[in-house]
Amino acid sequence: MKKIGFIGLGVMGKPMAKNLIKAGYQLVVCDIVPAAVAELVSVGAVSAPTAKDLASRSDIVITMLPNSPEVKQVILGENGVIEGLRAGSIVVDMSSISPLMSQEVAKKLSAMKVPMLDAPVSGGEPKAISGTLAIMVGGPSATFEEVKPILSAMGSSVTHVGDIGSGNITKLANQIIVALNIAAVAEALVLATKAGVDPERVYQAIRGGLAGSTVLDAKVPLILKGNFKPGFRMELHIKDLLNALETGHSVGVPMPLSSLVLEFMQALKVDGKGKDDHGGLIQFYEKLAKVEVRK
Repeated sequence: MKKIGFIGLGVMGKPMAKNLIKAGYQLVVCDIVPAAVAELVSVGAVSAPTAKDLASRSDIVITMLPNSPEVKQVILGENGVIEGLRAGSIVVDMSSISPLMSQEVAKKLSAMKVPMLDAPVSGGEPKAISGTLAIMVGGPSATFEEVKPILSAMGSSVTHVGDIGSGNITKLANQIIVALNIAAVAEALVLATKAGVDPERVYQAIRGGLAGSTVLDAKVPLILKGNFKPGFRMELHIKDLLNALETGHSVGVPMPLSSLVLEFMQALKVDGKGKDDHGGLIQFYEKLAKVEVRK
């Protein structure tokens, strides 16, 4: 069985790495947070001091990092993955980053005869823990088929969508739909509450109809409890929408709704709520309407 290196043990990466161990894979891990590394070592992983060292001990390197600059630094920077790789290794970046960055990194790796996949995920912390993430993958189809069993240990839906970069294009599309859906849910529930109608009854009444969605069912129960503990931090959704706007503008696609919701999230970030769950977007509407949507 191939040895896997996993870099990035944050809210998402830690449970994803644990699911690989549960599936029987040998794991080498690396992270800037010693406690996260220690937790993985306690369940069977081996630690590596640098990304370079990790890559030299791995057949497949997986990265799960915050954004494009971190991915570029960890893979291409000093003591980075690229310095420890050997021909025949595979790099799978599961971060949500700019598609252009995925293509830039892949081009550098291909010169070493190392194929790369961009394989961002959707589902937040709960699905990372349960191993039921949706994983959208770009890159060579033969590499995808080789890595698919590994990805399937972390996700229930693993889909190859095209060439390198297309995984992150798909993730950006996902994040646009999720952000706008949350905004619609927030606006609707604030309206119902301000008009004197029980928001929980509104939710139960509409969830089985055309307005029903995974976002509705995932976020409304938390909103009604005022629970904005991050499953997916708003500041990360801001990052994704910024990447979406950059990509959209680069290919000539106006994005008025994404721009608007991005500004709502930015306002909350300025208000100190950037680390709240993205479902906390409702707080923007609540503040404007001077009403709180709760049970």
